[in-house]
Amino acid sequence: MIVLQEFKKYSMIQRLKTHQRYYETLFLFLLSCYCFALSLFRLIYSDTLVFIFLNVNLFLAFLPWFFSSLLIIYPKLQQSKIAVTLLLCTWLLFFPNAPYILTDLFHLRHQFSMPVWFDLALILSFAWTGLLFGLLSLWDIEQVLRNFLPPRIIPLVSVLLLFLGSFGIYLGRYLRWNSWDILREPFGILYDISDRLVNPLDHPRTWGMTIIMGLFLNMVYWSFHFIRDRTA
Repeated sequence: MIVLQEFKKYSMIQRLKTHQRYYETLFLFLLSCYCFALSLFRLIYSDTLVFIFLNVNLFLAFLPWFFSSLLIIYPKLQQSKIAVTLLLCTWLLFFPNAPYILTDLFHLRHQFSMPVWFDLALILSFAWTGLLFGLLSLWDIEQVLRNFLPPRIIPLVSVLLLFLGSFGIYLGRYLRWNSWDILREPFGILYDISDRLVNPLDHPRTWGMTIIMGLFLNMVYWSFHFIRDRTA
């Protein structure tokens, strides 16, 4: 009942302003509109549907930010362990979708209906926006976890979550699993995961990509941390 009252108490815009999320939300919305406009221009100019799927990928990248934002703008949700657990699990399930768009750069070598510089700018725009959704959502998760974990543990958890996100990117890019497949085909995805955990030497590409991509995501994430701390 308390949680329901919390949802009804203020308008969404009021909540965003109260929790200093209004300009962040507006900025991310404008970036998403810019990405959509680029993809629409490409569709009209080239008369092909190439890269239109990036809009779906960006929506999936938006979801972890949406779930983490709920915990921030509705702080009473953090008083319910069930609500926190459900939202954290859902966040983790969709978190790999945020940096996943980086791997769509692979498609550059297969498309020739537009200048390569345009497609590069197109994919990078989507990838950057998706990455922002993911990194900002991870900051939210850090804030929530401070209520449950010692502060010195939080950075280690963030590092681990970024490597888990990298592993999720591998599952999506090479094994073609989607976030919702954990509900549609749980045994299939759990088998693929367990096989790589039990027999790591049989899957060098899995761990090679997970480690290198995980290091890259940590490099970007902690760079943002230093920039934020310097300007604070």
